[in-house]
Amino acid sequence: MLGAIQALIADLPTYGYRRVHALLRRQAERDGRPAPNAKRVYRVMKVHGLLLQRHVGGAETRRHEGKVAVATRNTRWCSDGLEIAAENGERVRVAFALDCCDREAMSYVATTAGITGEDVRDLMVAAVEHRFGAVNQLPSLIEWLTDNGSCYVARDTRRFARELGLIPKTTPLESPQSNGMAEAFVRTLKRDYVRVSVLPDAESVLRQLPVWLAHYNDLHPHRALGYRSPREFITRSTQETLSGF
Repeated sequence: MLGAIQALIADLPTYGYRRVHALLRRQAERDGRPAPNAKRVYRVMKVHGLLLQRHVGGAETRRHEGKVAVATRNTRWCSDGLEIAAENGERVRVAFALDCCDREAMSYVATTAGITGEDVRDLMVAAVEHRFGAVNQLPSLIEWLTDNGSCYVARDTRRFARELGLIPKTTPLESPQSNGMAEAFVRTLKRDYVRVSVLPDAESVLRQLPVWLAHYNDLHPHRALGYRSPREFITRSTQETLSGF
């Protein structure tokens, strides 16, 4: 087991024992073997000094208190943005759309300029087409949760959202952390992908973004999903629905 753990954290140095256990479980399920016990994974990593150091900083000042997660897919989507700095000082701005049930990153836009209302409208269309194909309007209404950034609250953007079948919802001005799921995704992207990558310039960031998001969607274990990746969760949920359970 030690060798398998070392191989995993060599590629994923920010993963703690729970996510390492999830990856080992995935490998065992694929190979038809019994999954290892999580406590055993913890003990092996502790004995060999492979556990992550605990964060001992102060409490977060922007703690999300509301409930963003929903039990059903395509009920609420959320969106936010982030900035990624390359080593040469160039910056890439990214906006993304997540499903608040399965946490899949459905679409993104990226630019070395600022995110505009037009970019957000492109983001919406890409998310809709990813989930439903080339449709003019969603089959049922979906909430679209964002902060109050100008690209989100622009009149043209909100009108376009409604035409698609999205219901624009914004967080309170005094409480932008109410979009806590999107903020958590930003932290994950920065911690597990950006900070462990070599990014000499903006072009390298733009080249890596689809790779990071594919890994996140296909392989990244998520605590709220039972340490399954978003697409593992989607696949299992679909199978359970088809089987009637």
